[in-house]
Amino acid sequence: MQKKRAFQIEAFKHRVVVDPKYAEKTWKVLEHAIHEIYNHNASGLSFEELYRNAYNMVLHKFGEKLYTGLVMTMTTHLKEISQSIESAQGEIFLDELNRKWVDHNKALQMIRDILMYMDRTFIPSNHKTPVHELGLNLWRDVVIHSSKTQARLLDTLLELVLRERNGEVINRGLMRNIIKMLMDLGLPVYQHDFEKHFLDVSANFYCCESQKFIESCDCGDYLKKAERRLNEELERVSHYLDPRSEMKITNVVEKEMIESHMHTLVHMENSGLVSMLVDDKYEDLQRMYNLFRRVPAGLTIVKEVMTSFVRDTGKQLIMDPERLRDPVDFVQRLLDLKDKYDRIITMSFNNDKTFQNALNSSFEYFINLNARSPEFISLFVDDKLRRGLKGVGEEDVEVVLDKVMMLFRYLQEKDVFEKYYKQHLAKRLLSGKTVSDDAERSLIVKLKTECGYQFTSKLEGMFTDMKTSHDTMQGFYAGQGAELGDGPTLSVQVLTTGSWPTQPSPPCNLPTEILGVCDRFRTYYLGTHNGRRLSWQTNMGTADLKATFGKGQKHELNVSTYQMCVLMLFNNVERLTCKEIEQATAIPMSDLRRCLQSLACVKGKNVLRKEPMSKDIAEDDAFFFNDKFTSKFFKVKIGTVVAQRESEPENLETRQRVEEDRKPQIEAAIVRIMKSRRTLDHNNIVAEVTKQLQSRFLPNPVVIKKRIESLIEREFLERDKVDRKLYRYLA
Repeated sequence: MQKKRAFQIEAFKHRVVVDPKYAEKTWKVLEHAIHEIYNHNASGLSFEELYRNAYNMVLHKFGEKLYTGLVMTMTTHLKEISQSIESAQGEIFLDELNRKWVDHNKALQMIRDILMYMDRTFIPSNHKTPVHELGLNLWRDVVIHSSKTQARLLDTLLELVLRERNGEVINRGLMRNIIKMLMDLGLPVYQHDFEKHFLDVSANFYCCESQKFIESCDCGDYLKKAERRLNEELERVSHYLDPRSEMKITNVVEKEMIESHMHTLVHMENSGLVSMLVDDKYEDLQRMYNLFRRVPAGLTIVKEVMTSFVRDTGKQLIMDPERLRDPVDFVQRLLDLKDKYDRIITMSFNNDKTFQNALNSSFEYFINLNARSPEFISLFVDDKLRRGLKGVGEEDVEVVLDKVMMLFRYLQEKDVFEKYYKQHLAKRLLSGKTVSDDAERSLIVKLKTECGYQFTSKLEGMFTDMKTSHDTMQGFYAGQGAELGDGPTLSVQVLTTGSWPTQPSPPCNLPTEILGVCDRFRTYYLGTHNGRRLSWQTNMGTADLKATFGKGQKHELNVSTYQMCVLMLFNNVERLTCKEIEQATAIPMSDLRRCLQSLACVKGKNVLRKEPMSKDIAEDDAFFFNDKFTSKFFKVKIGTVVAQRESEPENLETRQRVEEDRKPQIEAAIVRIMKSRRTLDHNNIVAEVTKQLQSRFLPNPVVIKKRIESLIEREFLERDKVDRKLYRYLA
């Protein structure tokens, strides 16, 4: 490795004698050149020679003289330029200013090239302002900030903006150049000399204009004008203002045109938010959403007004006694209402989650105001699965079922829905009236996903029973068919007691023609299934009867078991009163009345005659076989009124059954909680139980208290000796 040798440069020992007038002479040459540049005569100059002169001046320590001379010369020229600009009249003012600015920039470029050596050495070491920056500062101080130009420039620019706002076409290119000049002079110049005043004037302009619009326009038109103004300002910024002004000017428009009038606009009579919602004005609503989201609390106001209106609308629908007469229509209207607002949120409110959540909470609020909502939703499903979905494609069926599930999620009393749904499903399965088994199973899968296995286990058990019963009947006829001969054909559904919502009903007296085959089936079934008990549910079956009327007309009548028992009596007698029929059949009077109404009071289905003829059935009303009955159909279905809304007493009874069913669930929840926590105070038990059970129903705190008392009596829990609100679990 070689050692690096250190070099040393010594100072030049001989003193160079300079002409005493050298600096003055050289500066005169340079000063003349600057004058020529400003006077557009630069073509005759030797830039190389000028550069060398400036270089030598700095080298010979005359940098200060050169710099001071430059400042004075440029200032002199700029004063002349300033006077020329000030004398420009009218609209030529900006043109002249722009032209002189362009000239000054060209001159500055040439001067900087000549004085490049000074710029690089003398200026940094002496903390002076660089040539180009110096030129801009002098232009600012001498030209722009001259007493006559400064205010005039601002007024001219603001007037042009105003004219453009009023619809005139202005020279945007010139505006862009002048604004860029202010920007080049430094951001503070642009902000102080133009932007600050521009924003103040704009605020005043939009304050007055918005006041004028609010008095003369409806909400939709006002929002269009506000949107147009906002877009104009954005366009203005993109054409000739500094991009950093965009947020400031849009804030001004938003504050003056939207924020100041938010409440007035939203609540404007016949055209505000409520009116837009009612009339599905998607474009106007979208415009309102997009404008209001720009201002603080804007969307909160829109959301609150929408929520309040949806709640009021839903409440009116829920409480309207006319609507409650038709449960299917009632639920359809709820679905239509939900569809309407879903569409608005999707199309106009950018699918905003906060609006969707507000809509959901509104529906949950008013659906639960009506205690019969669970029953009505189940009746809607019943209607759809009986006939409403006939011939509808699989995808459309899924859409309907999903909508039903959406309403189901809003229910707080899901167990009440389950109660009714089970009853209605049982009737559909037993009467064979379901449109599609796939649709039935699909809904059960959805309910299972939503609420868990326990919710649907009994429903699935009902389908299993139907399949098993079908196999049982095949076995019965395969083994007994020959012995049965030409007697009545029997089709039995054997239902597992726990799975089906059957209420114990007193057995009615079946006609003797049927009893034989019923007994045979009982013997067959109990022979193959040891240890089981069968009880006939005569309130649930159906029968097909062959009937011959007056002129030998034959029909096949499809009737309920009760109706069959009534009709078979008329094979032997001409006339029977309601009371006599009750005694002969042992059908409960309430069911008998419904049964007789459908046999005697429905036009086209009246196989019995009633005297006196009226809708209501009294005990001494007389009934006759109607010889004159005619129908264009061979098969005549005489239905008792299908699943309808319950009467008040029935509804009360169902409620009581639901309340009874809830008790063990509440107790089980209390025991689960206490088993894991060992000790807990009353309020926390109530909170925990409510949390655990809210997916099925909202337990009443009073009921929870009673169940705790019951568990204490049965020694599952005990009260603390000191704190009576504290409970302990007893293992």
